[in-house]
Amino acid sequence: MKLSIIIPAYNERNTIKEILRRVRAVDLGEIEKEIIVVDDGSTDGTGDILKLEEDSTTRVIRHDVNRGKGAAIRDALPQATGDYIIIQDADLEYDPEDFRIMLAPVLKKKADVVYGSRFTGEHRDMLYWHWLGNKFLNFVTNVLYNTTLSDMETCYKLFSRDSLKGIEIESEGFEVEPEITAKLLRKKVRIYEVPVSYAGREYDEGKKIVWMDGFKALWSLIKYRFVR
Repeated sequence: MKLSIIIPAYNERNTIKEILRRVRAVDLGEIEKEIIVVDDGSTDGTGDILKLEEDSTTRVIRHDVNRGKGAAIRDALPQATGDYIIIQDADLEYDPEDFRIMLAPVLKKKADVVYGSRFTGEHRDMLYWHWLGNKFLNFVTNVLYNTTLSDMETCYKLFSRDSLKGIEIESEGFEVEPEITAKLLRKKVRIYEVPVSYAGREYDEGKKIVWMDGFKALWSLIKYRFVR
């Protein structure tokens, strides 16, 4: 079994080397790891670091300009050769040690898609408005798609290759999270949630998502529910 780990990265000079170290260090037993990093037009030296990190298990895709997380994932997916695929942000908010927790339902044949929930695991407190926005988007998701997800916006999404068949990513930015969720749920894929740890960073630490992304996420949920 092989796990493809997609890491979108934009101006993450301070964290990219450490996140790669952590991903490589995770012991998954007999499961092979494949790392695909997308340097999404970084201008802070992230690309220079990645030139030194590229090796037989770590492939780097480079964008000339910043296009967004959705574009990065869309370009990486065709390059992934694993039986399962997981998204890993390039900051240090999510701990790759939780890969084992994410994989457990898969190995027990309980799920094809697993989400790591920040709200059911141990976590550093979020800013109130971020927390409220996430709760609202989860509520809208559950109402529109008749589900009970606790964390639709989580970065940690693990997919089997088969579960992604027929799904074409259109989003350029952070609205890729609700798009993927909406399209999986419309395919009647049951999403399995597990608790993961989360150490959210603030804007002065490099956090990039802004309030406008919340409106884009809301529109994506509505659009993909009613537009075919």
